[in-house]
Amino acid sequence: MKTNHSTDRLLLMQRHLIGIIIAILCLPLPARALTLEGNLVQGGMAIGKTDPGATVVYQGKSVRVSPEGLFVIGFARDAALASEIELHASSGTVEKHPVHIEKRTYRIQRIDGLPPRKVSPSPEDLERIYADIALVKKVRKKDEPRTDFAQTFIWPVTGRISGVYGSQRILNGKPKRPHYGVDIAAPTGTPVKAPADGVVSMAHEDMFYSGGTLIVDHGHGISTVYMHLHKILVKEGHPVGQGDVIAQVGATGRVTGPHLHWGMNWFETRLDPSLLVPPMPKAPPK
Repeated sequence: MKTNHSTDRLLLMQRHLIGIIIAILCLPLPARALTLEGNLVQGGMAIGKTDPGATVVYQGKSVRVSPEGLFVIGFARDAALASEIELHASSGTVEKHPVHIEKRTYRIQRIDGLPPRKVSPSPEDLERIYADIALVKKVRKKDEPRTDFAQTFIWPVTGRISGVYGSQRILNGKPKRPHYGVDIAAPTGTPVKAPADGVVSMAHEDMFYSGGTLIVDHGHGISTVYMHLHKILVKEGHPVGQGDVIAQVGATGRVTGPHLHWGMNWFETRLDPSLLVPPMPKAPPK
């Protein structure tokens, strides 16, 4: 009996295709079930996407995952260049995904002419400083389900950048902690705009170092802070939209002149907000 060669080839192709499908179904959860995009650099923020219902563990802690599978992580100023994310799938499988970030080099910035009390505080001042720190730490523990952090951020103020993230500060000749934010020089009273949607989590008129201080929560532990304010125009608990005027630039706290200090956090990890915005627009010619 003669065999139809076309039929034989078709049967072989079908069997081959079925074999491929079975092999794929038997594979463990693929690596593409987790993606990570953003600023993979010291001081950066990265947004991840995974399967809804999966559990993400980073640095030994579970990270909030939205119903759509979104999550966010941040890297400290001196974060290790290699780490990993553990992905616990709803099926029970566990995968380890390597995370590699780039190293940064930071400047040294010298600032003189500060009031001596703001560099070497008295015991009474220290009591107030510790109270300020405790309040801010409490606010930064928030882990709200909103995903406002996924927006494209805008500059809260435009102007000359007078201080950058990560720079080692030498104040009145004394080495101090690094600078954890971006300083933007602008006249007192200049409007400060919300760089993204969020909810006001703290509004304090007069902190020892930061003066008028405002914190906006953007969800999943991401918050932005605005310091040295002349006036705060929003209240705690109020939602804000991107572009809303929330405060005015001032010269309160430890400063040598009016400017906005713009900082960003992932819980207690201090991030660089300038990584989330385009280059500072140039001032129009006068």
